[in-house]
Amino acid sequence: MAVHGQKGQVEQILTPADIRTAYHEDPEGAEQRLFGRISCPDRRGFLQNAGLAALGAALGAAMPFHRNFPAGLMPIAFAQDTGAELMKEKDGLTLLNDRPLNAETPPHLLDDDVTPYARLFIRSNGLIPQTALDKNAEDWTLRIDGVVDNELSLSLDDLKNDFENVTLALVLECAGNGRAFFEPGASGNQWTVGAVGCPEWTGVRLRDVLERAGVKPSAVYTGHYGNDVDLSGDQDKVVISRGVPIEKAMEPEALIVWAMNGEDLPALHGFPLRLVIPGYPGSASQKFLTRIWVRDQVHDGPKMGGYSYRLPAYPVAPGTEVPEEDMEILTVMPVKSIVTAPATGSNVPAGQATEVRGHAWAGNGDVKAMHVSLDFGQSWQEATLEAPRNKFAWQRWRANVTPPEKGYYEVWARATDMNDVMQPPVTPGWNPRGYGNNMVHRIALFAQ
Repeated sequence: MAVHGQKGQVEQILTPADIRTAYHEDPEGAEQRLFGRISCPDRRGFLQNAGLAALGAALGAAMPFHRNFPAGLMPIAFAQDTGAELMKEKDGLTLLNDRPLNAETPPHLLDDDVTPYARLFIRSNGLIPQTALDKNAEDWTLRIDGVVDNELSLSLDDLKNDFENVTLALVLECAGNGRAFFEPGASGNQWTVGAVGCPEWTGVRLRDVLERAGVKPSAVYTGHYGNDVDLSGDQDKVVISRGVPIEKAMEPEALIVWAMNGEDLPALHGFPLRLVIPGYPGSASQKFLTRIWVRDQVHDGPKMGGYSYRLPAYPVAPGTEVPEEDMEILTVMPVKSIVTAPATGSNVPAGQATEVRGHAWAGNGDVKAMHVSLDFGQSWQEATLEAPRNKFAWQRWRANVTPPEKGYYEVWARATDMNDVMQPPVTPGWNPRGYGNNMVHRIALFAQ
């Protein structure tokens, strides 16, 4: 965006945030400074050629009816930042979509035991609220209502001071992680294996807050709300509102958090407050949290019905059209693992041992065993599997593999959960939206 001087010369380039600030401080004056609008008695005015050029460049399109645009009204395209500028803070992520912003992490960048901010995937359903971009939580409140004895309105200070603070490392994973490998393909962001991470979260137990509100015996589900903004810019439209069974909400690892890795929640990940409901799809971990509605029925907010985060109630052939009434809510995520080192395509010495390592996790708790294969699944060797830091944290595994001669090899990684359910070698349970793919992770190695 160009700012023009008296003769229309370009003086500097402004970011969308600069534009929003200028309009907020002086709406009509901003137009003169930014676009050189010449005022008319009807208060509409018109833009000079240089101003039109600057506006068109910023919008990425001409404004044919610019003469009718009211003075002091900011173009809605600038009203809400997508957060794409914050991608500069990320390290090596693959951008899948910029409106809303979604990006995944290559698996070799997920080797840390605690996932750093720079390497945590981004999953957005709407636009980041301005309060998060501005890091402004001064007037933030969390409302707890519904089938409770005492409705609560809690500030951040209330949460921090009135409840026991808890810090846990918890896996957060998008339900669509692995969608890219379904055949036929499913619509949506084509996540491969990098829509997962295990940061350290600090907050309070959701259970403690619900107990303070006095959950009634009739409660069966929660409904979660945030203040992220619909892509249309409509501030009143709810982008996503999912929930969990009350039993899940009462688990000690379900948290309301305000910090990640010892720092305030970043804007991309829910500032100032979010839920982390481990073991369930990441969509249940509402960002920008403003309300928890305790309900006496299964929650029916946006993206709780139809095909959203739902699986067929019975096995179906790939490509089958499944009636909506035969879809069930996806709850517990399946057992899974990734190889984080070496990176796929690496060269390794033939006839010598090479360490491979990664992480394993399961939606129902701990992983029981970890195996790797170097011969396309014909034989498996057990890997060393470390205990999790806490329940629902991922577990480090390691193994040494020895390519017997020069050539092309693949390392296949397979985790087994506490119920003896293991990852399949191919995509499991095809479903219309491509959720819950937990096939074995494979990397390529070239023995030299």
